[in-house]
Amino acid sequence: MNLPEGFNPHFRKSPLAAPWEPLYSKKTKTGVIIGLFADEQHCNSRGFVHGGLISALSDNTLGLSCASHYDRETLGGLVTISLHVDFTNSVKKGEWMECVTHFVKAGRNIATAQGQVTSNEKPCAMIGATFKVLKKKI
Repeated sequence: MNLPEGFNPHFRKSPLAAPWEPLYSKKTKTGVIIGLFADEQHCNSRGFVHGGLISALSDNTLGLSCASHYDRETLGGLVTISLHVDFTNSVKKGEWMECVTHFVKAGRNIATAQGQVTSNEKPCAMIGATFKVLKKKI
């Protein structure tokens, strides 16, 4: 399977996402896109990518996209206040899935982002999140 243009192994590793590797990402002017080739470890018993995985990767994508709009010297992190995922289609084993951020508003105390999950370029979910902006303690 060939990676879509611009994707590399995901730059941010975490214990939560480790079982879902390999994950891929690319940076855009809006933020970050996370993608994967749907495989056994991503699927439920019906052979579709589990909604929990889609939700977790959406939270990760939207948060990283928001963080990319802040100065790393002063940002202490982001904490999810709310996450919404409206599923519109399934992602099947073998398909390329992307969590894409289309819009970010990086405020002083609150950040929001919206995007879409696609599978083989067809919409599968509309996603959005709100984050509390934490200041780095000096």
